[in-house]
Amino acid sequence: MARPIAKDHDAKRAHILKTAARVFADTGFARASMSQVAKDCGISKANIYHYYDSKDALLFDILDTYLLALRDRVLTLSLTGLSPEAQLQAIICETLHAYNGMDEEHKIQTEGIPLLTSNQQAILKGYQRDMVRQLSDVVKAIAPQVFGDDKTKLRATVMSIFGMLNWFYMWNSGAGDAERTEYAQLVTRLTLSGVQGL
Repeated sequence: MARPIAKDHDAKRAHILKTAARVFADTGFARASMSQVAKDCGISKANIYHYYDSKDALLFDILDTYLLALRDRVLTLSLTGLSPEAQLQAIICETLHAYNGMDEEHKIQTEGIPLLTSNQQAILKGYQRDMVRQLSDVVKAIAPQVFGDDKTKLRATVMSIFGMLNWFYMWNSGAGDAERTEYAQLVTRLTLSGVQGL
């Protein structure tokens, strides 16, 4: 007979994911152990294996949960009726606010994704591509005469925007909503001025 799912299963899973993300970010995935994750979660090693059969499975669930939620939040943003410039600011602001409280998950992407199976990598990179595609469409609409069919220049511009956002936590990890909105406005102004001057 299959073991019944506990009523607090989802809450415990969320706690494990958050704790493991911190352990992986602080220690490095290669050096971290399931024993350390279990200890920091306040549960037994046997208990954590009830949720995840390997460290790799845990890593994938952290990144899948994080990137899917991020992708869905940004792509479902209401942009109807906004100019391309206003759409750009809305996407940048929403992305930066979505990063709030997710520094560990964000940090382990670079190290973690290449360690996963090709199928798992394809899923996670698919979420990332969806966000890149959305921003690319908006940036191109702002200055179509600049980009034309030059996909290389467009990609470089879009990835530069993400670069400005992705490393924000490095120098301002304690930033609240006001600071994030202010920085989002700064990135938007830099981008708009830069795109027009390319």
